[in-house]
Amino acid sequence: MKDPYHKILNLFPEYSDAEDTDKALIERLFEPIEVKKGTVLVEENTIPKYLYFTNTGFVRVYYYHDGEAITCHLNCPNGFITSFGSFMTETRSTEIVECITPCSLLRINKKDLDHLYEQSPKWAEAGRKIYDQSIVYNEQRTRDILTLSADQRYLKLLNESPELIQQVPLQIIASFIGIKPESLSRIRRQLIS
Repeated sequence: MKDPYHKILNLFPEYSDAEDTDKALIERLFEPIEVKKGTVLVEENTIPKYLYFTNTGFVRVYYYHDGEAITCHLNCPNGFITSFGSFMTETRSTEIVECITPCSLLRINKKDLDHLYEQSPKWAEAGRKIYDQSIVYNEQRTRDILTLSADQRYLKLLNESPELIQQVPLQIIASFIGIKPESLSRIRRQLIS
């Protein structure tokens, strides 16, 4: 990627006039990395070392229940990802964070993130907004799982994030919307016919 910081610096239009010192902090504290499909960014029962920003590629967060992988989050480009609760509290994760595709990422450790927030009021405010958006997203996701049918959950995902349907394997999509792969195949067949 030519400029790995372009997307993160333009994430919040209201900060487009960021001071050069703010931009320099981002470029100094976020490390660009390229990873292969299948790379595990956070292993279960470890303390997450980094918060990641996805420039390109797709990442999932999942855990095991009764031997089955349950996907609880899918991340597209221009999003932040890690095992958030464990990263923020520096405790062991019950989740696994894995790249579904090859990814271009930026990563920052907790100490440097805290330093960024201390040094830049703009990025401290951006961090608060990201956290708030995460809470709203998780509340809506829980509500959707409880109130929408499997067909409705799939259609909502298709409408809101068609790139996920195109890039993410169907068994992961099925897990994310809380159904078995065969049920997702049936829903897809019904939509086509």
